[in-house]
Amino acid sequence: MFTPKLLETLKGYTRAQFVKDLLAGLIVGIVALPLAIAFAIASGVSPEKGLYTAVIAGFIISAAGGSKVQIGGPTGAFIVIVYGIVQQYGIDGLIIATFMAGIILIMMGIARLGSVIKFIPHPLIVGFTSGIALVIFSSQVKDFLGLNVTTVPSDFIKKWMVYGQHIWSVNYYSLAVAAFTTLVVFLWPKVTHRIPGSLIAIVVSTLVTTLFHLPIDTIGSRYGGIPASLPSPSLPRLDFDTIRLLIQPAFTIALLGGIESLLSAVVADGMIGGKHKSNIELVAQGIANVFSAVFGGIPATGAIARTATNIRNGGRTPVAGIVHALTLLVIMLFVGRWAALIPMATLAGILVVVTYNMSEWENFIAITKGPKSDATVLIVTFLLTVIIDLTVAIEIGMILSVFLFMRKMAQFSNVSIITKQFNGDKTNEDPLSISNFTLPPGVEVFEITGPLFFGAAYKFKDASKIIETTPQVLIIRMRQVPVIDATGIQTLKEVNKDMRYRGTKLILSEVLTKEVYEELRKARLLFSIGKANVVDSLDKAIQRSKEIVSDRHVKGSN
Repeated sequence: MFTPKLLETLKGYTRAQFVKDLLAGLIVGIVALPLAIAFAIASGVSPEKGLYTAVIAGFIISAAGGSKVQIGGPTGAFIVIVYGIVQQYGIDGLIIATFMAGIILIMMGIARLGSVIKFIPHPLIVGFTSGIALVIFSSQVKDFLGLNVTTVPSDFIKKWMVYGQHIWSVNYYSLAVAAFTTLVVFLWPKVTHRIPGSLIAIVVSTLVTTLFHLPIDTIGSRYGGIPASLPSPSLPRLDFDTIRLLIQPAFTIALLGGIESLLSAVVADGMIGGKHKSNIELVAQGIANVFSAVFGGIPATGAIARTATNIRNGGRTPVAGIVHALTLLVIMLFVGRWAALIPMATLAGILVVVTYNMSEWENFIAITKGPKSDATVLIVTFLLTVIIDLTVAIEIGMILSVFLFMRKMAQFSNVSIITKQFNGDKTNEDPLSISNFTLPPGVEVFEITGPLFFGAAYKFKDASKIIETTPQVLIIRMRQVPVIDATGIQTLKEVNKDMRYRGTKLILSEVLTKEVYEELRKARLLFSIGKANVVDSLDKAIQRSKEIVSDRHVKGSN
């Protein structure tokens, strides 16, 4: 189960497939270069840290992961989280949080929680993804327009207020370069998919900016040169106080990394007709983040867009992902110093396209037109991500999703008195219909439909209070009860106690689900009610009620 896909795919590996993987890896490596730099800068760290992450984490995710075609590295989804951590805890805090997140991901994979993460509600994912896209877009307005702003607030609303106050300082050279980049990245795929549009935009805009000495910021003017080597590994210093301080951001990194990597793997499976191993993928993601932190990088995960690019260019094994990482390493070692000439407006233009693709606006609109509960989760998560914080958005979004789901399940659950529907005319085609049975006098019948859990137990209590006269026997029909929880068990205990006090015998009919029957046994309700009074059909329940009524009649006459 924990065997990497690389070892499986190397069996029967052909030269023809290696050529395809090599070409795909080279193309994805070139695509990843500007993105790694842009994501790092947008996250509030120096550009080389994005390259370190793409090389180190990208190599490990492909070599040790559970997907044949997953491409790993820094992604846009992490920008909001990383920026917030850097602002609050500094670069050292980010490295420690990334290291801890890696350990958490490894533990999640070993505990086989890969399938659990897949149950994150879709509206929640679209909500925070769209929110992240809007936040990233707002962070790029300064460089896109070339505004003369010294410090940009991290708060979303204050940020746009500052933009409005400095809109007069637009640098039209920056605006032209950013607009050119955006158009090229958008339109170039119509020309060819072999050469990435982002590379064309970078080469052209960098040459124009350098040759004509355009007065716009570049990577070099703002951050200096990019090192032409990997840094020495260094383990972060961990102590109890540091762990306690950074455990929440570490969990946020781990959760988001797990969600995005598995979503990317699922999308890739659909494109190639394969099947990834979710647990080994989490372990690989964890190892990748640990080593990314050791080499001074930022959080990494599976990148959906780069994975799709890999597939479209013929990549079908992890070899393509390994080539992608090595390509980035070679570029960094031999061409990295030229990256300092790239205009900041070019990176802003690339990120604007990234945010458009991240926004999932079609899914967003479709969900708002669907069930109100899904739309509520979507909008609340989106607004919280934009206005407050991604961590808060995920936490409240999950809680809201759970409560709305419980409310929906409670609506499906129902408890009704069906005694009056017994007529004995045998007209219903369903042999289990209540109309096909004749009920003796002094017997009442309730039917519970749906899960008997804490969200629906109050309906049972309310229904049991409206019995007009105290019956001799109360039959509770449970053929449509798939699950029961502790509150449901307690409710049955209270009803049984109340019926005993009133002199009524309780019969449970059609406890057909093995899980429900086992819960009743563990709670000793079978013993309390009497095994003879827990039957598997309504016919037996009515026959048992007749025996009870007859016995009481005989005892009463004596």
